[in-house]
Order: sequence, then C-alpha cells, then structure tokens
Amino acid sequence: MRILFVCTGNTCRSPMAEGMFRQMALEAGLSAEVKSAGVAAIPGMSISRHAEAVLRDHQITDRLTSTAVSEELVNWADMILTLTQGHKRQLLYAFPDAASKTYVLKEYVDERENAEGELQELDGLLAERALQAALGGRLTEEDSRRITELQQRIPVYDISDPFGGSREDYEKTAAEIREALEKLLHKLLKEREQEG
Repeated sequence: MRILFVCTGNTCRSPMAEGMFRQMALEAGLSAEVKSAGVAAIPGMSISRHAEAVLRDHQITDRLTSTAVSEELVNWADMILTLTQGHKRQLLYAFPDAASKTYVLKEYVDERENAEGELQELDGLLAERALQAALGGRLTEEDSRRITELQQRIPVYDISDPFGGSREDYEKTAAEIREALEKLLHKLLKEREQEG
C-alpha cells in the first residue's frame, strides 16, 4: 500500500505523519510505502526544527524535506490522507480524478456509524447553498436547518497547525496526529486480516 500524507507546506504536519506512520507500519509488520507533500510547498525546504525534534523524540531520524503535491505523487498513491478539510478541497480541485482515494485523515478513521453518509449529505447541501447564492437564490429553511444540524453533529476533522508555534504546540499536534495514525493502523491491519 502506498500512502501520501498532505498538508500545506510539508514542513510540519504531513512530514510528522509520514515519519510516524512509516515507523508504526514497520513495527506492526504492515507493508506500506509512505510519502508526504504540501499543497503549497516549496520543494527542498527542511522540515521545521520543532517537527524534527518531535520526530527525534520518537526515535524517528528520517531526513525529510518538503515536496509539492504533483500529478506523479497523486498517481503513485493508493490512498491520499490530508490533514485538513481545506487540504482535501485544494487537492481535489487540482486532481479531481483522485476523489475516490482522498480523505481527511481523521475523517477516514472516524468510526461513528453513518459518518461518511453525513459528510456526503453536508457536502451536497453546502454545494447547493453555494450554487443558490451564485444564482441569487436561497436554500429552503429545511435545508438550512439540516446544514446546522449536521455541522453540530459532525466532528472537526482538521489537525491543528503548529506552524510558527512553540515546541509544545508541535508536541500537541504530534499527539493529535499519532492518535489518528493509531486508528489508521488498526483499520488497515483489520482490513488486511479480513482479506487474508
């Protein structure tokens, strides 16, 4: 399995996810190639010193530099996991054919029943609201109420951005990423078990 993690500049969140998941998969015996990239990355930049320090704390010494999302990387990946909903939107705007394999990390590991259906319903209603606004119209009151209801029920899937923050901010973000990656690993191992 080839997994691509995506954030903004590929200097904080996605390289931490890449390094941590590569190590977790190796330790669990899961065959996975892991890369990361950014939707607005400047290629070849060093990752943030705090991100590097957090990875070192987890005995991860991979030499990671920033990479921009490209068609080649998108085609390489079996699964693309973004760190925020905004990253997913940007990626799908540029690479609409990747829709079937692109998820927000926390969305993909959400175990709530009907989570995917609720997200699709909300996306559809928000698209309809944008269309109506562009045409000078409005949503029905019922649809507006349903949007509010879904927004209150669906958790926020974005992983916080520590960019420019303290070492503590990076540690909090790394803990948030690690929690989601543990769920991802469990899900992938379970799928492998069911297939084999």
